[in-house]
Amino acid sequence: MMPGRQPMIDQAKILLKNVFGYDTFWPFQQEIIGHILKKKDAFVVMPTGGGKSLCYQIPSLLFEGLTIVVSPLISLMKDQVDQLRECGVPAVFLNSSLTAAQYRRYIEQLRTNTFKLLYLAPEALLTPRVLDLLTPLKVDCIAIDEAHCISDWGHDFRPEYRKLLEVRAAFPEAACVALTATATPRVREDIRNSLKLDREFVGSFNRPNLYLEVAPKEAPREQILKFLKQYPNESGIIYCFSRQQTDNLAALLHGQGYSVRPYHAGLSEADRTQNQELFIRDDVQIIVATIAFGMGINKSNVRFVVHHDLPKNLESYYQEIGRAGRDGLPAHCLLLFGYADIQKVKHFIQQKAEHEQRVANNLLSALVGFAETDLCRRIPLLRYFGETSAREDCGMCDNCRMGKKDLADITIPAQMFLSCVKRTGERFGAGHVIDVLRGSRSQKVLNFGHDRLSTYGIGTMHSVRQWRHLSRQFLQRGLLLQELEHGALQLTPKAWEVLRGTETVLGRLEEGTVRLTPREEEQGSYDPGLFEILRKKRKEIADQTNLPPFTIFHDRSLREMATYLPQTRVSLAGIHGVGAAKIEKYGDIFLEIIGQYSDWKQG
Repeated sequence: MMPGRQPMIDQAKILLKNVFGYDTFWPFQQEIIGHILKKKDAFVVMPTGGGKSLCYQIPSLLFEGLTIVVSPLISLMKDQVDQLRECGVPAVFLNSSLTAAQYRRYIEQLRTNTFKLLYLAPEALLTPRVLDLLTPLKVDCIAIDEAHCISDWGHDFRPEYRKLLEVRAAFPEAACVALTATATPRVREDIRNSLKLDREFVGSFNRPNLYLEVAPKEAPREQILKFLKQYPNESGIIYCFSRQQTDNLAALLHGQGYSVRPYHAGLSEADRTQNQELFIRDDVQIIVATIAFGMGINKSNVRFVVHHDLPKNLESYYQEIGRAGRDGLPAHCLLLFGYADIQKVKHFIQQKAEHEQRVANNLLSALVGFAETDLCRRIPLLRYFGETSAREDCGMCDNCRMGKKDLADITIPAQMFLSCVKRTGERFGAGHVIDVLRGSRSQKVLNFGHDRLSTYGIGTMHSVRQWRHLSRQFLQRGLLLQELEHGALQLTPKAWEVLRGTETVLGRLEEGTVRLTPREEEQGSYDPGLFEILRKKRKEIADQTNLPPFTIFHDRSLREMATYLPQTRVSLAGIHGVGAAKIEKYGDIFLEIIGQYSDWKQG
């Protein structure tokens, strides 16, 4: 680091605490901020909730001039600007949501250096009118958020992002920083080449506060209703494959008394905007959505994300679960996995050009491998993004939390199942094989004459559920391959070793007993009664100021208040995310509530 820059880093640490309310930098933040303060370019890859925004927001407060932030969605800009203003940071956006009078006023204020950060969509930044406005100004930094939109190898490609190199040329003295949470090695290379960025900072893709669970999709509606009982009055997103499924599930949940709205491309723009806004403001707790929902959501207190259906690939899955737990508190990510869903994804893949089909099929295979693994789920997930340092036991996925039962010898059930796969011609999926093993009189079994096989009815000692659990283990252990197009099971060379009796298979006959989920472990760590009172006051203030509640205080801040019961402004300043501006605005209100609650508890 250059000798003259150390004081600026010291100032950055002061801003971190006084403005944003955080005690220490997260991994890479200080290094990245020091790099940008030297007016050097950077490409930053950090997980959602990992503090990417601070990497350019803090330098913007230390630079003399303006920082331009390229952001893809109006709703995302508004949330970020609202949060910055609540922290006392002079920030503004220019987009079509402003009135003509507001737009003119903000332009005049930009000319007088009133603002430190300006948020713009790439389309707006590229217009001659905006470039003419900005060219005379001192621009010290250009931050390109959601930078994966630059790459046509990414999942949210936007052609306008490709043209941002032209903007860089217009401001040669400005540092350029591109940031994203989701990028495979190939996408990262494409971004660096497109923007001519030499230095890359890649943090871990691991989101340790997300509990990852994959459950067999058996009765999805009942499974979701049971799941939601763990999270009363909490915010969450449920992703569905189709518009019809989205509407039907939203209607079911509404009928069960849940605060819920649908979101998909079949709704009018006005309805989509309203439903999203209600969700952001905690007026609606649950959104049931297709993948059209989420990119512009900066809501920090999403406590769960459920995939009713299989996502397109691991990148989409990672992006969608990334909407949970942005405040750093535990969040639950449940994927309901059924082999029938693979056929739906395959149908859409078949509509693509031949070379695109091969890529899509490989991506689907990686997703299925993640769903079927009996290893720590973070191992295949992080490996997909080029990260190989995952621990063998993360403690925050269903596989790692499985009860530590000794593995049993399941060689005989394996021989039964594998033999039945072979005798039915290796043409059928697990469901049909199980029907044969259990002696089903289904029309399909009878039509193929499989009631006359030697394996017919030999597996009645195990339930359908047990056989399905066993079949997944046989796939995971490499005894079977599944033909993705039709779901047919085929034996591998390793399976023949098992059939010959030269290979033993260890596994579990029953689903393991999962230890406490993060939600259950949290109970008792803070006072839930006080938390609810603080949350209601936050919502009341948010409604009065026309802001989303999480811009007032994050859930993590409220939970720390409900844990440590601060009694003074000084002790309140020690709470995560509580900076000087928020203490000035809201400190006395929340301290009074905490004091009254403490007096009541003490009798």
